[in-house]
Amino acid sequence: MSDQPIADDLVDEESAGAPIDAEADLQTEEQPEQVGEAEELPPSVEELLTQRDGFLNDLQRVTAEFANYRRKAAERQQEREAAAEAGIVEKMLPVLDACEAAVAQGVEDVIPIRDALYGVLEKEGLARLDDPGAPFDPNCHEAVVHEPGDGEAVIAEVLRAGYQWNSRVLRPAMVKVKG
Repeated sequence: MSDQPIADDLVDEESAGAPIDAEADLQTEEQPEQVGEAEELPPSVEELLTQRDGFLNDLQRVTAEFANYRRKAAERQQEREAAAEAGIVEKMLPVLDACEAAVAQGVEDVIPIRDALYGVLEKEGLARLDDPGAPFDPNCHEAVVHEPGDGEAVIAEVLRAGYQWNSRVLRPAMVKVKG
């Protein structure tokens, strides 16, 4: 860089030798340019009302979208909780099956435990699917044996109990069907 002051670098080459006319510079600065500049008018009342209505519509739309988001998030949370509960109950079904097998073998000491466990789960929404004589429903029953019979298919015998948790089939009942 050169040893000259910075202000000297800013001097225009054409005006380097011309005398400085301070009065001419002041006169041009004081006179605003009239050509091409339009005076900005404040917005009219109608424009302001239109703008306000647009903002109000945007606010209402965003409020509705947020309410929908909150509702859907709450529904998803409830579904996750219900699925978690159903998963725990489904893991307990082998315990109920073991109690049933023990009672079938003549072990009566297991009956109070089985009844207590089933009673607690029943209060929370567990239902047994083991109705002999009920119509066969492929959504709730798994037919493993078929017997010929007259009329509609009905459950002749329940081979393994099925369970339903709050209207959702956890495990279909294994049944013998007649008809």
